[in-house]
Amino acid sequence: MDYSSVEELIKLAEENDTTISEIVQLVEKEESEESISEIRKKMMTNLIVMKDAVHRGLSGEIKSSSGLVGGESHLFLENDQLLTDGLYKQVIAYGLAVAEVNAGMGRIVAGPTAGSSGIIPAVIIAMGEKLNFSDEEMCDALFTASGFGEIVALNATLAGAAGGCQAECGAAAAMAAGAAVEMLGGTPEMAAQAFALALKNLLGLVCDPVAGLVEVPCVKRNGFSAAHAITAVSMAMSGIESVIPPDEVISAMAEIGDLMHSSLKETAEGGLAVTPTGLKIKERLKKN
Repeated sequence: MDYSSVEELIKLAEENDTTISEIVQLVEKEESEESISEIRKKMMTNLIVMKDAVHRGLSGEIKSSSGLVGGESHLFLENDQLLTDGLYKQVIAYGLAVAEVNAGMGRIVAGPTAGSSGIIPAVIIAMGEKLNFSDEEMCDALFTASGFGEIVALNATLAGAAGGCQAECGAAAAMAAGAAVEMLGGTPEMAAQAFALALKNLLGLVCDPVAGLVEVPCVKRNGFSAAHAITAVSMAMSGIESVIPPDEVISAMAEIGDLMHSSLKETAEGGLAVTPTGLKIKERLKKN
């Protein structure tokens, strides 16, 4: 049993009348020669780290060494005058929180990358808490997300230095969207559609970190991307499909990454990094 495309992954799930999560675990069992219980124990550790990062970030006590970010997830969650509420509010706050922990050199799960580490936990943990999913069900969702992520890594990239932030926050949002659909009882095909909808609508997103730090715009981008994932989930669960199939979206992302100028791929030589304010920040941090 093996897969290297979304189409193959969905076909395996449908032929075996099971979930994407189950297929991912079975393939991992074959490849690692570990038991399902051992594999799940490792993933449960990831979930625990993710939960800790969420709640540490929400404390409002974290500040990055540059002083550029910190405390914003707490401010957002505590604001009662927001247009967003309920799950959306929680998802955005959680995305900010984990990204703040990363910027503050705290412990996170780099899933799929450190710069996009807030998106998957934001969606899965917020849904788990808001909709009363168990830790075991959230653990399943992480396997689903990892299955989609593995396919992106195999056929394109998950590195901002190679594909821009579409490969980091874009891929993370897509992974989270697919996982969330399965959590809600959607079919493997619906999960794949959510994945495609999320990824294709973040194509072309550049990686332009101010002063070369994974802080601006990265932290806020995690909050935005987590909300983006929930939008894709809502569409897919409504029966809306991506006109372009998931695997073709991944191929398009790879092509766009190749075409993207190096200044927009994690080098801090373009985009927001070279705005007047961005350059002032860089000089200030150099002096300090």
